[in-house]
Amino acid sequence: MSHLHDLQEPGPLQAKLRYLLATLQSKYPEVQRLAVALYDHGSDWVKTFVAVEDRDNALPHYHALLQETTWLKAVADSQAPRVIADFSVLQDSQKVHVQALLEAGYRSSYTLPMCVNGYFFGFIFFNARQIGVFEGALLSELDVLGHLASLMVYNERANVRTLLATLKSATSLTHARDPETGNHLERMSRYARLIAQDLADEQGLDDSFVEHVYLFAPLHDLGKITIPDRVLLKPGLLTEDEQVIMREHARAGLQLVDQLLENFGLGGVGQVSLLRNIILHHHELVDGSGYPDGLVGDAIPLESRIVTVADVFDALTSERPYKQAWSNEKAFSWLLEQAGLKFDRRCVESLLGRAGEVEHIQRCFCENAYG
Repeated sequence: MSHLHDLQEPGPLQAKLRYLLATLQSKYPEVQRLAVALYDHGSDWVKTFVAVEDRDNALPHYHALLQETTWLKAVADSQAPRVIADFSVLQDSQKVHVQALLEAGYRSSYTLPMCVNGYFFGFIFFNARQIGVFEGALLSELDVLGHLASLMVYNERANVRTLLATLKSATSLTHARDPETGNHLERMSRYARLIAQDLADEQGLDDSFVEHVYLFAPLHDLGKITIPDRVLLKPGLLTEDEQVIMREHARAGLQLVDQLLENFGLGGVGQVSLLRNIILHHHELVDGSGYPDGLVGDAIPLESRIVTVADVFDALTSERPYKQAWSNEKAFSWLLEQAGLKFDRRCVESLLGRAGEVEHIQRCFCENAYG
């Protein structure tokens, strides 16, 4: 990437942001970090998405409630940027993100809200290791670069939004027939994000992995649109023949998503391999007893193992016409019994370790007559 017009070409968002930062540093070398955080309106979480800096990412796989981050909420509410000229004023803060930036040596910041047509969707952060950097002519340049970065993030996600809208339309047809509807998908996708955050830390995966697991998790049962009502809606146990039909939904879902990707020219959407793995392998079990391929252990893609645990936990803790909801404690206990047998142990342990955040998700997307 050698010219600004190259930013309009297809390519990884992180590479484009790195080029933006390098262009800025040619004139203002003291600006040493550019980072993006996204906002989830449903849960009120601000979540790290991508960062470029001269060292390791100072704040990977992090999220916080916007309501609990006073100065970020002020930026979001006012839709106006904010300068923190000297981080020493925040020295006593117990917030994880503040302490992480201080430990990385950053001493000042400039924060801009990301908004398109009045819709707020996150923040752009510029950081420096000196105090008093963000003033004068630099601020004018950052306003322009920040707006450009916002549009790049928005456009990067536009293809994903198009894909998701298309696939969710198909998924909604399935859930109009399937009783597991309503807020189930909202909850399980956020449980998947919690697990992905923990495992990404351990396995050196970036925030883009975490975000795309969250975005693609609700599409896991896309293939059920191909299952006849007599099987999908049967209230009792399925016969062996009916089980064979039901199990076809995983491969059918993959065929459907591949066809839609080709028809809409969306094959270049970032992390599309995660989507394909989630749809095809979310019923695999670590002992090899799952379907469609009977994969064992780590042969099952990580994103699929994550979605399996998130989906099963929500199914256990949700009321259905044919069963009562389990308590979180009972569901966690059962999952732990099955950890290493049916489900990935680290996925189970990660979700259990985020019990407080699980409860927050359940409060935000509580059970109703539709799930």
